Amino acid sequence: MKPFKPEEFLILVVDDISKNVQLLIEILDTVGYATTFAIGGKQALERVKSVKPDLILLDLMMPEINGLEVCKILKSDEATANIPILFLTASNDKEHLIKAFEQGAVDYVTKPFKVPELLARVKTHVELKQVQKQLQEACQTMKKLADTDELTGIANRRCLLEFAQREFQRSLRYGTPFCLLMIDVDHFKNINDKYGHPNGDKAIQWVVEIIKLGLREVDFFGRFGGEEFIVVLPQTALGGALEVAERIREAIASQPLTLEQDTVTLTASIGVATYTGEDKTVVGMIQRADKSLYQAKAKGRNQVIAIP
Repeated sequence: MKPFKPEEFLILVVDDISKNVQLLIEILDTVGYATTFAIGGKQALERVKSVKPDLILLDLMMPEINGLEVCKILKSDEATANIPILFLTASNDKEHLIKAFEQGAVDYVTKPFKVPELLARVKTHVELKQVQKQLQEACQTMKKLADTDELTGIANRRCLLEFAQREFQRSLRYGTPFCLLMIDVDHFKNINDKYGHPNGDKAIQWVVEIIKLGLREVDFFGRFGGEEFIVVLPQTALGGALEVAERIREAIASQPLTLEQDTVTLTASIGVATYTGEDKTVVGMIQRADKSLYQAKAKGRNQVIAIP
């Protein structure tokens, strides 16, 4: 865990009495926390929307909207549900404290509070928030790594197949059009043999950038393996898929690549498959796209073929 820095945490202090708010802010300032405040529950709900605090110190007993009601509202909103709330109360009534925890409070401090105890509890909960944030970031990083092809930065085979299957299920359910392109770089083995694998990797990365330029924002593509790629075209009928495929094929063939001072022209063969309603899974579509690709290769490469 990275070093604890109080100044990186914003704490919202909520009380209906101004002098109580001022006292709490002065205490928090001695440690270095960033602070903001609200006078009463209504203002607190407005302030949370604009400042997104890391922790809320919330007075339990307030007129109009009390602390329990504020807590309930915040915990019912997905945008604020994860903000920890520490209640401040002059009451030792167990019923109130139980309700506070039931509404989602993480802790409470009784008034008159002892400053060391208050600061210790505040530190505990902001540190927990920090750990939670770091765990979330780590999980997101791990998911990205698990879904991404290391060489190209696009979706890997597993992620690609998951997305394609979701689109297949959508078409199966709603009857919407959906197409796949299978793209294979022609004679790619010759590139690796002549220029070496590092230059082969460079060629793959170059092809990826060309394909990206030919797609819409809603389209999705990934590396199926080696020099093969699959493009998923949601809400696209066969005619539109053929246009996209031809645009990609032409772009690859018309833009030379420099490898070791040589000007190299790459080409690609592309097989197209469209959703017909007969396949049980997306695997059937991939197999038809692969057959189309095989025919494109057999007919001389550098062309687009679609088999119904």
